[in-house]
Amino acid sequence: MRCPYCGSLDTQVKDSRPTDDHASIRRRRVCPDCGGRFTTFERVQLRELTVVKRSGRRAPFDRDKLETSIAHALRKRPVAPERIERMVNGIVRQLESSGEAEIPSSTIGELVMEGLKGLDDVAYVRFASVYKNFREAKDFEELLGQLGTIEEEAASAPPPRADD
Repeated sequence: MRCPYCGSLDTQVKDSRPTDDHASIRRRRVCPDCGGRFTTFERVQLRELTVVKRSGRRAPFDRDKLETSIAHALRKRPVAPERIERMVNGIVRQLESSGEAEIPSSTIGELVMEGLKGLDDVAYVRFASVYKNFREAKDFEELLGQLGTIEEEAASAPPPRADD
């Protein structure tokens, strides 16, 4: 692993442990050349995924880009980082287990919207406004109307029975 401070290729692992969700390994590293300390994460990757954009262009799937877009939607929202990480892991797992090597960007967008709807309504609306390319206030009104209908249905549904 290359040192991010001095560029040396000779770094040493000082400590390894699984993350809280056991989806990756956290490694503390130290550079013997400059003494710099840094952390890396190791994750299982089942297959190489390619994202097919709306324009037809293809790009390699980038987990960091997915995390960044979700973080933008959740900016200044009271959501625990562990819940965000669980959501990202779930989306990546769904994509990898789909059996497809090429994933339409619309599929990723729908998975993110579904996850955000369960995490935070404000983040859901923020993401939807960019993803669906809102142009006017009417677009927000329609989405909020749909969101309100979903919440009303959930509130009026009977609670699940204990023997289910």
